[in-house]
Amino acid sequence: MRLTDTTAQNSFKYGYLLKRISKYILPYWDRILLNFLIAIPVGLLDGVVAYALRPYMDEVIGKGNEQLAFWIPFAIIFFALFQGTLRYLNTYLTDWTGMKVTNAIKLDLFKKLLTMDTRFFQINSSGIILGRFLGDADTASKGILDNIKTLMATGAGTIALVGVMLYNSWQLAIVGVVVLVFACGPAILIRKRIKRTSNACMTVGGVITTNFNETCGGNRIITSYGLQDYQYHKLENQIHEAFDLSISLTKRVGWMSPIMYLIASFGIAIVMCFGNHLILTGQMTSGSFASFVTSLLLLYKPIKTLGNTLTGLQTIFVSMGRVFELFDLVPEIQNRPEAKTLDRVSKDISFEHVYFQYEEGIDVLKDVSIDVKVGETLALVGNSGGGKTTFVNLLPRFYDIYKGSIKIDGIDIRDYTLESLRNNISIVFQDNFLFSGTIRDNIMMGDFGASEEKLEEAIKGAHLDEFLSTLPNGVDTVIGERGTTLSGGQRQRVAIARAMLKDSAIVILDEATSALDNKSEAIVQKALENLMRNRTVFVIAHRLSTIQNADKIAVVNDGKIVEVGTHEQLLSKENGAYRTLYFSQFNKEAVTA
Repeated sequence: MRLTDTTAQNSFKYGYLLKRISKYILPYWDRILLNFLIAIPVGLLDGVVAYALRPYMDEVIGKGNEQLAFWIPFAIIFFALFQGTLRYLNTYLTDWTGMKVTNAIKLDLFKKLLTMDTRFFQINSSGIILGRFLGDADTASKGILDNIKTLMATGAGTIALVGVMLYNSWQLAIVGVVVLVFACGPAILIRKRIKRTSNACMTVGGVITTNFNETCGGNRIITSYGLQDYQYHKLENQIHEAFDLSISLTKRVGWMSPIMYLIASFGIAIVMCFGNHLILTGQMTSGSFASFVTSLLLLYKPIKTLGNTLTGLQTIFVSMGRVFELFDLVPEIQNRPEAKTLDRVSKDISFEHVYFQYEEGIDVLKDVSIDVKVGETLALVGNSGGGKTTFVNLLPRFYDIYKGSIKIDGIDIRDYTLESLRNNISIVFQDNFLFSGTIRDNIMMGDFGASEEKLEEAIKGAHLDEFLSTLPNGVDTVIGERGTTLSGGQRQRVAIARAMLKDSAIVILDEATSALDNKSEAIVQKALENLMRNRTVFVIAHRLSTIQNADKIAVVNDGKIVEVGTHEQLLSKENGAYRTLYFSQFNKEAVTA
């Protein structure tokens, strides 16, 4: 599934989204409830200042009440201090619960990410994945609690202020509330506009992250090919696209605040005119009017910014919709119901009339059949792009075939659990990925429970001991991201040691020495021979001289096995594919030498 194709279909189903996120909110319900309860007096206290103006104007200024004049300022300070304390507690609890909920969602999203299959990572860029699995979680969980708290405080404040308005003049209150309703009207028009543009903004943000990741990972290519300007202009175009989308969102919803402000201004003007009439006719005191106007202004303030508030809230629901779309992703590669556990491989591994395609209608492997006995080594050779890597990637079920079967001990591998199947397979790739940390950390990934003796055996078997002895911290030396502080041969030997520690029955070697120089290849080849001993091995060979002792050699061209046999058998075939390939490589090496 391409993440760029998702459109947050459920972003208007607020009940559905809140129900799903409640799983993460409920563990902290006590703090969240306390937070929301605190938000109520925070809002209600907005009415205190407005109410205090009435006795101040009527009693202090109008009648010269000195005692009230003394106490009202202190009362206002007290209420401001009290409200400020509550606001602090509100902010603290919102951030605490928001981060807790966010972390829980991120952990579950990461767990989901770990279940996704190889194809998912091939069709989605790293930036899109990071944006969806990290950025959306932040926006959705932290934002929803903050906005609900804000809405509760605003709602409580609205009730308090409307109460003060009614207390001062029910006639003016009717005018103010009617205008308020009209001012909220434009808000209902923006939902779909926000959804479409917000989704596009989030998508282009992921593309920008991808560009940064590629710049970091491909820095040597960029430097050697002089691609700095190319990368810069690519990012420049992406940033301009993000800018255009953001401005588009501003244009779509930015008109709301001025219109709501204009409607509110009409309300204030009407209140001023009607209020003057009430004062002049003795139906209202100047203190009541000042208190009313203050309440009205405080009430209209959040209304005038309601457009931005609703824009942010709808963006949060879009993010929530995108987050739960991720949770609903179904990996293509899954365990079948009642799948068996593969304890060990005792007989053979057979490919029976296997067909495979990456894209529908285009066969990459066509009617492939071969049998490999336990303990045998099968070497796969052939032209580049012929299907050798695809062949070995099917065994650990990185992909599933669409026709035929792959069997271990007579049972289709799709009938084994993924965990037990992959526990029986070790892989050494052409470019092995090493994680940041120490060399020990990377080797122990083969078996975290291995003893120190087992670790030492793996290190010696991989011919790493001499190299490690030259390092001040030995096996505990910290390596850089992806192991960039090590040479190609050293990285390969760490990967071989990791595979040795895993001690799997089946070993796959995917052109494990093709990227090395002759000296590095020689020592890595010795390490590989130790790894291959007493195991069933599938090896993709770059140099044919390294697989002459294989029990079987299969020539794979254009997705088909065109020849199978030993080195001697295949070499003896006149005009055979292996013979042609072998002498072509032999002559090339002779000319080079």
